Amino acid sequence: MVPRTTTSEAPMTAPLHTLDATTLARALAARELKAETLAQALTERALALGPRLHAWAHLDAAAARRRARALDQAAAGGSASGALHGLPLGIKDNIDTAGLPTAYGSAVYAGHVPQADAAVVALARAAGAWVMGKTACTEFANMTPCATRNPHVPAHTPGGSSSGSAAAVAAGLVPLALGTQTAGSVIRPAAFCGTVGYKPSPRRLPRAGAKPNSDTLDEIGVLARSVADAALLSGVLGAWGAGPAPRLGGDAATPRLGVTLTSRAQALSAPMVAMVEDAAARLSAAGATMQLAVWPEGFDSLFDAQRTVQVFETAMALAAERQYRRRQLSAGLRALLDEGAALPAAAYAAALSTAQATGLRIEELFGQAEVLLTPAAPGAAPRSLRQTGDPAFNRPWQLLGCPCLTLPGGLDAQGLPLGLQLVARPGQDARLFEVAAWVEERLEARTITHAACGD
Repeated sequence: MVPRTTTSEAPMTAPLHTLDATTLARALAARELKAETLAQALTERALALGPRLHAWAHLDAAAARRRARALDQAAAGGSASGALHGLPLGIKDNIDTAGLPTAYGSAVYAGHVPQADAAVVALARAAGAWVMGKTACTEFANMTPCATRNPHVPAHTPGGSSSGSAAAVAAGLVPLALGTQTAGSVIRPAAFCGTVGYKPSPRRLPRAGAKPNSDTLDEIGVLARSVADAALLSGVLGAWGAGPAPRLGGDAATPRLGVTLTSRAQALSAPMVAMVEDAAARLSAAGATMQLAVWPEGFDSLFDAQRTVQVFETAMALAAERQYRRRQLSAGLRALLDEGAALPAAAYAAALSTAQATGLRIEELFGQAEVLLTPAAPGAAPRSLRQTGDPAFNRPWQLLGCPCLTLPGGLDAQGLPLGLQLVARPGQDARLFEVAAWVEERLEARTITHAACGD
């Protein structure tokens, strides 16, 4: 419960947009900060940077401040509660949000306003959060880009499909945001924008109310400024299942880590390879047990199998849009849906069998390691606004059902972020967070709000 107190709001010494969610949550709970004050600061920043970043699909600044003010009034009356009390969220445009336009990144649903929240939105609101706005996403969370730009170098892609969520967190427009991932749509934009991104084990976070693409692969994910922030939101949404919450900080055991560049190392940029190798060396020096995780024979089939499952199931999920709203779809999405509709059922069944067979052999890859260090993307964000980058380094983990977490790995020579991806066995989400917090502290991996954003 938020304690009843008559303490007046104390001035915050740092700009509010630079503070992480855990810091803001403590200040809000202690009544040192009002949700409306936070809303005022963040909406002013969002409006100022909007013409450059295009991170929001819908933002009504006045309505956002009203939502925050209502929480302050509840706190003053002693009825406010919840781990997220007063914290603003960005909600990806393909996740239903009651009373707010939710177009799924497509002209097909322009003006659509859901009558009910998606499950994750309802859970977040029940824990005291308020929705700041809807973040921009690619068309139906596929590959056709939206207008969002990378906060670090705006001529470069922010990644996709959770483009606006990653850019908004990285630019200090909102401390927390929800995304979705079918291939690499949380991990890759988090890497490109220099934030923390978490994609859970299958079905850890409820998917009801998110526009589907692939029943096998779709997951809700979290974008945040730190591992602790991501854990705060993820715990409210059910990430730990029936198990205990992760122990972040000094109580966590020193990890056993593996390193793999997969079998696609030739596709990695030199700075990305150097970043992963440097991280491994520094973590080994800090006391982690390190091993080389050798990519097992036969695991190469995961790359194509994931894409087959995704394309086949997306054609089914968007069958009505393909049939009745074809002219309103981009040429790229039409081609992808046609490809999926033409795939033989036998090819789809074979891809699912590949996932099952390789999943049974996952110990060959992990060995004694608890968590693997691997690239989150081939390199930094490409210089393009017509594509969102290659999800190749996310596909195998998505099909295997591994929980993944991206940490900022520093900047390359152009000032673009590089992302370090941490991967655990399916179901080991809590331990993934413990290891990620340990790694974050030793690598000093922090979200950087770049000068291109106006700072």
